[in-house]
Amino acid sequence: MMTVPIMIFSIVLVVTSVVLALFVLMHKGRGGGLSDLFGGGISSSMGGSSVAERNLDRLTIIIAVVWLAAIVALGLLYKISG
Repeated sequence: MMTVPIMIFSIVLVVTSVVLALFVLMHKGRGGGLSDLFGGGISSSMGGSSVAERNLDRLTIIIAVVWLAAIVALGLLYKISG
């Protein structure tokens, strides 16, 4: 049986999941894919980021923290109620 806090955190988790996916897709690509993981994109710098890109970075981090907090809260609520 779902309690009210579990329902609220479940809704928050679904909404933040969708918003987080959209925010990640809105980011501008900065490199050549997998080659950047192995040192191929070292010459690219973050210094040329626009204000909008920096704000999008901040919002993405905030939404990711809320998403993570919702997962932890749901885990604790299920552990307590079960």
